[in-house]
Amino acid sequence: MRETAKKPSGRLRAVGVLGELILTAGILVLLFVAWELWYTNLSAARTSAAVTQNIQAQFAREAAQDSAGDAGSSSTAARPADQAPATVLHLQGQTFGVMYVPKFGQEWSRPITDGVGSEVLNELGVGHYPSTAMPGEVGNFAVAAHRQTHGQAFWDIDKLTDGDRIYVQTDQGYYTYRWTRTDVVSPQASEVLAAVPYEPGQQASKNVLTMTTCHPPYSTEMRMVAFAELESWQPLSAGAPAAIVETVEASLSASAGGG
Repeated sequence: MRETAKKPSGRLRAVGVLGELILTAGILVLLFVAWELWYTNLSAARTSAAVTQNIQAQFAREAAQDSAGDAGSSSTAARPADQAPATVLHLQGQTFGVMYVPKFGQEWSRPITDGVGSEVLNELGVGHYPSTAMPGEVGNFAVAAHRQTHGQAFWDIDKLTDGDRIYVQTDQGYYTYRWTRTDVVSPQASEVLAAVPYEPGQQASKNVLTMTTCHPPYSTEMRMVAFAELESWQPLSAGAPAAIVETVEASLSASAGGG
């Protein structure tokens, strides 16, 4: 006589359902991590590259016009840092420049956009604190970017050291900043954004660049802040500084080719 198979008890069924839920949750977590670490970087890289190429093409047209108008004049000579023209303040959310940091990679470049909200940092790369100075203006030109996910523009910020330069291109020309120091501060340390960093209320006499990001990697517990000072300036018509010529030309070629 055949024995009838016993049905699993309610407790066993509950354990099975719970196991399936835990497995499903684990898969969802892994998918979310993959999305954060891979897809957001890929998406931001594509958007950032396209925006960079567009604004570089715009700058190239302006440089050609300037060269035609200034042929034979001395206006294309590099000026001292204290005579560099200030970039005009743009509207919130408007891209007005490109940043190049050879220490981050020979091909590294990111558009600079006014504002530090998620719509800027998550898709475009580098955001400008609207309350701070603009490139070429005496005071503190302060920017922010992610250190991980969403393009992780400032992933290598801790590697900046003596001799490193940061280049900023706007419709006025190329500003060359020289790295001076890197600090780790609390997220509430807004004094790093003052016209004279760490000295709110003081009158500025230097052109400073401040780069902020989260620290340590994969955490928002602290902030890493790199400082640099304006070293020199040259107009668009003079061409890019030697250290970034290949980077600029490669991006312009990609733009011209529809890449």
